[in-house]
Amino acid sequence: MTVCVLMKRIGFLSFGHWGDVPGSRVRSARDALLQAIDLAVAAEEAGVDGAFFRVHHFAEQQASPFPLLSAIAARTSSIEIGTGVIDMRYENPLYMAEEAAAVDLISGGRLQLGVSRGSPETVLAGYEDFGHLPDEGESDADMARRHTERFRAAIAGLGVARANPQLSGHSGLVPVQPLSPTPPERIWWGAGNRASARWAGQQGMNLMSSTLLTEDTGVPFDQLQAEQIAGFREAWATAGHAHTPRVSVSRSIIPLIDDESQRYFGLRAQADARDQVGYLDGGLARFGRSYIGEPDRLIDQLARDAAVAAADTVLVTVPNQLGVDFNVRLLESISRHLRPSLGWD
Repeated sequence: MTVCVLMKRIGFLSFGHWGDVPGSRVRSARDALLQAIDLAVAAEEAGVDGAFFRVHHFAEQQASPFPLLSAIAARTSSIEIGTGVIDMRYENPLYMAEEAAAVDLISGGRLQLGVSRGSPETVLAGYEDFGHLPDEGESDADMARRHTERFRAAIAGLGVARANPQLSGHSGLVPVQPLSPTPPERIWWGAGNRASARWAGQQGMNLMSSTLLTEDTGVPFDQLQAEQIAGFREAWATAGHAHTPRVSVSRSIIPLIDDESQRYFGLRAQADARDQVGYLDGGLARFGRSYIGEPDRLIDQLARDAAVAAADTVLVTVPNQLGVDFNVRLLESISRHLRPSLGWD
């Protein structure tokens, strides 16, 4: 089946888990980092457009993305590299701007940086242990947006620190260094609901939407997410931003192409083929379905996904603990078979 839709970029999104447990091929943090680099290199060779990594603190997952992204940048030449997403409650905005600019320069302008307020975590207010406290009357979400505003100003090259006139000969504001010319247009906001997506559009950030939404109206997940995307684009247009925004959605896509994929995921195909509604962070949330099955079946199902149709980028969440070889086969199947059949080329 061939479906005519707009060209889409395909990326992978890894949560970077590791664990010394039965079945894991990623036993240590070193394994997770080195395998992430290898997977990005192989993904580029397979025609995948992006390598993205989730950032979690105080967990056996990727936590400090910039060294990893720098290593990937040095080993690749065309694949986009990015995050999905960095929890801005934890970040020093000016230091982060320096790190991000350095990675962007190493990569030749391939950095796509997803940021957000963050998500529920394994510790209580871990950002406080990193030295970040909300101001009086400010929530942790407010603090994340304040950090984001300062980071965006810094990475755009605005002056952020007062010059020492004895050394510089002036007393104006000085930007951080290094600077890279285009990162402000490659910052994405990870929005968990329709209101935060509209805010991202107003602010002029690209939209990154995940496999869950922290609200539920009773409509299927893909339709609710399509509403979120439409609201984002409306807010962007109303704000009058000059450049064209990008929108990504994340999906769990597992083509059953061999005995190993059947063994790990075959029994889950039916159970995971519908949305789930539950509670997250004190509120109702809707979790999107997984796409697991024979490739021809997945083509038909993905063609009916309203949010996938509305986005320009699809990030495939990969089961990274199954190792590089498994995930390369998964990504090759999506890039070389599903993608052309869906008309995403």
